[in-house]
Amino acid sequence: KRSERRSRREENRGEELLDRVVTINRVSKTHKGGRTFSFAALVVVGDGKGTVGVGYGKSREVPAAIAKGQLDAKKHMFTVPRIRGTVTHPVLGHDAAGTVLLRPAAPGTGVIAGGAVRAVMECAGITDILTKSMGSATAVNVVRATVDALKKLEEPEEICARRGLSLEEVAPDALLRERAAGIAEARKAREEAQAAKAAQAKDGE
Repeated sequence: KRSERRSRREENRGEELLDRVVTINRVSKTHKGGRTFSFAALVVVGDGKGTVGVGYGKSREVPAAIAKGQLDAKKHMFTVPRIRGTVTHPVLGHDAAGTVLLRPAAPGTGVIAGGAVRAVMECAGITDILTKSMGSATAVNVVRATVDALKKLEEPEEICARRGLSLEEVAPDALLRERAAGIAEARKAREEAQAAKAAQAKDGE
C-alpha cells in the first residue's frame, strides 16, 4: 500500500510538470552479427515556476527513449533565480564548442530564442528573455550551455555579499533593487519574530 501511495504521488507530480522533447537521434551500434539501432532522446522537464531539468534517454523504441529522458531530467532538476519572468542578470553558458548568452528582458518582450533554448526557458517559467547562441548549433551542446548559464545565475543580494559591493552597483535596475529590498525586509522580520519567540520562552522559564 505504501508503494502504491508513493507511485500515485509520483504520477501526480509528473502531471504537474511540463516537458519538451528537444531532439531524437537514431544511433547505430556495430556487432559481430551486424548492426543494432536505437534512439536517443534529449528531454527538458520543468514546473514552469523556476525549476527545470534536462535528461537523456536511450532505447530501441522512441516512446521508451523519451520516457527514460523524462526520468533522467526529473533527477537533475534545479532552481533558477527569476524576477518577474526574466533572469536576474546577463550570463554566459558554455558546453564544448557551444556558448549561449542570456540577457534580462522587459515584460512583454517574450522569449527571443531558438528552439533548443526556448524549450528550456518555457519549462523553467521564463517568459521574457533575450538569448544568443554562438559556436556549435548541435541541440545537445546548446541545451547544456543553456543549463550551464542558468546554474550560474545569482540573486542580487548574493552578489553583494560575495563581492562586497552595494546593491546599486550590482543591480542598477530599480526592479531588482526593489525585489532584493523586499527579500531583506522579509528576512529581517523573520529574524525579529524568532528573537521575540526566544525571549518569550526565556521569560516563561
